[in-house]
Amino acid sequence: MTAELGGATTLPGPVVPALAVPPPGGPAPMPPGWSPTTCDSWSPSLAPDGGRVVFVSDLSGAPRVWVRDTRTGADPILLPTGDEPVTRVTWSPDGEWIVYVSTPGGAPRAEAWAIRPDGTQNRQIAGFDGTTVLLGDWLPGSSRLTVTETGATACAMVLDVATGARRELCTGEMLYLLDVTADESRALLRRGPRSARWLEVLDVATGKAEPLPLTGGNTDRGWFADGGATVLARTDAHSDLATLVAVTGGEVVELARRPDAELEDFAVTQDRSAVALLWNRYGGVSELALLDLATREQRALPPPAGDVFEGCAFAGDGGLLALVVQSAIQPRTIWLIDPALGEGHALGDDPTAPATPVPGEPSWPVVIAPQLCDLRSGDGLAISGWLYRPDGEHDGPWPTVISLHGGPEWQWRPAHNPLFQALLARGLAVFAPNVRGSTGFGRSFVDADNRAGRYGAIADVAACVEYLVSSGIADPDRIGCIGRSYGGYLTLTALTTFPELFAAGVSECGMSDFASFYERTEPWIAAAAVSKYGHPEHDRELLRDLSPLHRMDRLRAPLLLVHGANDTNVPVYESEQVLEALRGRDDVPHDYLLLPGEGHDFLARTSRQTAIDATAQWLATHLS
Repeated sequence: MTAELGGATTLPGPVVPALAVPPPGGPAPMPPGWSPTTCDSWSPSLAPDGGRVVFVSDLSGAPRVWVRDTRTGADPILLPTGDEPVTRVTWSPDGEWIVYVSTPGGAPRAEAWAIRPDGTQNRQIAGFDGTTVLLGDWLPGSSRLTVTETGATACAMVLDVATGARRELCTGEMLYLLDVTADESRALLRRGPRSARWLEVLDVATGKAEPLPLTGGNTDRGWFADGGATVLARTDAHSDLATLVAVTGGEVVELARRPDAELEDFAVTQDRSAVALLWNRYGGVSELALLDLATREQRALPPPAGDVFEGCAFAGDGGLLALVVQSAIQPRTIWLIDPALGEGHALGDDPTAPATPVPGEPSWPVVIAPQLCDLRSGDGLAISGWLYRPDGEHDGPWPTVISLHGGPEWQWRPAHNPLFQALLARGLAVFAPNVRGSTGFGRSFVDADNRAGRYGAIADVAACVEYLVSSGIADPDRIGCIGRSYGGYLTLTALTTFPELFAAGVSECGMSDFASFYERTEPWIAAAAVSKYGHPEHDRELLRDLSPLHRMDRLRAPLLLVHGANDTNVPVYESEQVLEALRGRDDVPHDYLLLPGEGHDFLARTSRQTAIDATAQWLATHLS
């Protein structure tokens, strides 16, 4: 097979564009001006006075940096950042600079660049020599930014964007600098592997770091408050569901907890007087609230028109909050909320919502909502998933695709998913389960697939098949399995562990052998993965048994492999060795789509659409 999918652009049948589905609740009309090629916008950051917002959007075909006036509704302006894709952007508190994260070639390796809001003085400021940049917080009222450069080891620094001066604070493995006090005397560090992280406060003068008294869980987000005397932190150390706590010295005070939701993310005002809380309720629906730190009173903010929220950020004075909103019917869109008035609205005629349909593209009068379903795995563990039923005259059974998410610390939610809609348009049902290891259901569920617990996650996939068949949803002879990243690994594992259950599969950027993954991935990715997958030496036999590459002789389902050519997270070798193992297997149809210029995440809309079309056509061909 070659780098181009055999027949990927000439497969029989029409190219069906992606649709969109509304929030749970049944059929709904398409929004005005909707088109299948609607774009995404994300990573909003407000100017200090709230008059403008900078954000990332793929309006031009690839993610770029856009600036828009929040008051006049004038058209957005594209900043001249070059041709490389952008994944994140942030506006300095003094209003003088915009810093963005660029990913040359689409690889996980990232660079930090700075540009003036008027589009001048564009230059690289961090991420040199193949290191990867992680941005932290700005120091209040300044152009100084906390930055971590990660390679074989990590270097935490304060970077003056205006002058380029770098002050290195410390180095180490699995290290991320979150915040620094205004006088740069104390630094807040995150350390540790995935799902087992902790926070430390570093005395910069002495180099001594003291861990926060939050043990036995995962503490991964934090900011200084009270001039550095207090740390605000997101943690599940004291509760299975993540909460917000304040740590002062050795005292821990819980500020926000809910019995029905976990704290997914939070943002603080520059003066540390208020906190925006993003709650994740069971199933993945978001709720937004504002916490007054002086009174500790929490009140709900107006719910944006969507189901899933992310990426919230305050303007300098806290008078305006920007966040990303999406639902099954709409892609990621920027919303602005006035916390004092309790009012919110979408960012004008956001570039992600075209004013008129695209000429020549079909319009779809209604869409079908996903349904949240609960089931039990073989060992009795409760799991759930979102079911998308194709629009038709009968109730099933249908040819059905099980889609496994990446991470595994991630979650299927009622969000925008063009791939699912392309499958529905071809008459295929889709079930998107949150197997053990998924986020959104508490620490115990996230940790349930660690090391040997992965056998349970694999069994969860078989339980999904049993549920779909016994419920009359799926035709047992026409079930497919797909996934990307960790979901691609789990797809390969399910196809080779339960070959009798599946009639087709697609693995996108999936691991096939843990040994080669640990050898070839980025060093910082390998170090952080040990807590989830196991140690490459100490758990060698376990990892070999969990690696689907060694059971490819059991594969029976037609298999499509999709990978980004520049992927250094899950290197392309992981797909290539599966292809080699299938060499000469005329009894198993297989093909390979390699996307040039893309890394682990497909950032260009054309690349994403190519992968969607190829995946949908492959499954429609082999399941219909």
